[in-house]
Amino acid sequence: MPKQKKTGAAKKLSTQVVPVIGMTESVKTELLSTMKKLGVVRSESYNKLGSINYWGIDWKKSFREVRTFRNPESLGLPSKLMDWAVCDVAKAISAQQAACIEEVVKKIYRRFPGTENKSKRKELCKQLKTLAFLDSSLLHRWVRKEYQRGHSWVRNQIVYQSPGYKCKRLSRNTYQLELAGLNRGKRNKIVVKSNRKIKGQIRLIYNQLLQRFEVHFLVDHGTIEIPAERRSIGVDKGYTEAFYDSDGQAHGKGLGKVTTKKSDRICAKNRNRGKLWALHRKLEKIDPAKSARILKNNLTRKTENRRYRQNPTELAAIIGAASKSLFDGESLKVFAEDLTQPIKNKRQSKAMSRKLNSWMKGKMRDSLQKWANWTGSVVTEVQPSYTSQVDSVTGTLLGKRSGDNFTRFNGVVLQADHNAALNILARGTDKEITRHMTRGEVQAVLLRRTARYLEGMGLSLLDAVELDWLDPKHRKTQAFKQLLHVTGGTSR
Repeated sequence: MPKQKKTGAAKKLSTQVVPVIGMTESVKTELLSTMKKLGVVRSESYNKLGSINYWGIDWKKSFREVRTFRNPESLGLPSKLMDWAVCDVAKAISAQQAACIEEVVKKIYRRFPGTENKSKRKELCKQLKTLAFLDSSLLHRWVRKEYQRGHSWVRNQIVYQSPGYKCKRLSRNTYQLELAGLNRGKRNKIVVKSNRKIKGQIRLIYNQLLQRFEVHFLVDHGTIEIPAERRSIGVDKGYTEAFYDSDGQAHGKGLGKVTTKKSDRICAKNRNRGKLWALHRKLEKIDPAKSARILKNNLTRKTENRRYRQNPTELAAIIGAASKSLFDGESLKVFAEDLTQPIKNKRQSKAMSRKLNSWMKGKMRDSLQKWANWTGSVVTEVQPSYTSQVDSVTGTLLGKRSGDNFTRFNGVVLQADHNAALNILARGTDKEITRHMTRGEVQAVLLRRTARYLEGMGLSLLDAVELDWLDPKHRKTQAFKQLLHVTGGTSR
């Protein structure tokens, strides 16, 4: 078998969090004081650099801009500590601007669809990279809507570059860090518990929930060779299991049970707490002593807050294991649903809303991207509309989904999530349905395909509705009426 060609390599990076297990009271006091002063710097930097005038800001030049109105000497800070904090803020602003550009690009594609508007889209996207978009009233309005000027209230962290600290090994799993302090030549010593030497940029954070200091840093786990050709698969994101791929494999089984159990427990707990709060308020005047006991012994949040921290960790572990299982060390071309847009105009029960709120769509997306980076894979997001309602065999809307089953028009039953994953895989290379199309446009394309398929059988869309092959909801759309008029379809 010939050797597969390689096109490059990708670094496998992850963030490691290690706790600080030793420091003196004087060092603790100085670090908290420094964090507070850097909080002022972050707040003012975000207020200044977050304006539209600094669109496309270069983070390397940000400190020069901030120094025009805030000197490190005015806060008693070393110049380097302030420089690193400002650069960190500028990078966050650049990420915010990139997210805004992505949303505006989606709007451009929706407003100007089709190949005939390709040059128009290209020109508008080019304008977004600089302040040239200010000359376009349309782009300016969209950017103003999407780019919400941010503010920073972060007062619990310090960023150190390599020159700002030294790392010395004390024992197998303990290291001593000598951190640059407020006074020149004097360094603050702290002891951390870590299984590897700390290097590169670090972030010292005071975790207010756990009441402890932590060090966050990037770990390089080596590189992965990227092959010239990757196998394509489609991935359906679900609630019962995290992912279902187009090969028919489920990943992250049990996610729905864990999420439902957690949601129901919190709901029941809060209902009982509500009754206790009502009893506490009722007894405040009648029996103040009993009221105080209820408040002290039954209405505190310490145990529940600990559980709140444990639950997301458990769900994240399931999603992480599912992503690892999906790639299985192979470089793939993954097509997944773009679920960043909220579901509008869909009424559902409070219980269902509560459960879906814990679904953690963002965590799924991040986990997929992390393991894609680690395996040299590529994740491409596609338009998610109607992926669960299309028959993957014919590519039409003929069929009905019920729970985990998708029943085709001819009575054959498919696994619903597997069927959706196959549709997502097909949509990845679909020239008619693009990522930025609206749900209505996707529906119109699918109805045209359905009408063509039915025409080959000598039937019309109305016939399909009467035979219960096609969902009657499609009859209300303009696309359905136009197709009916063009084909001259009538009921049998």
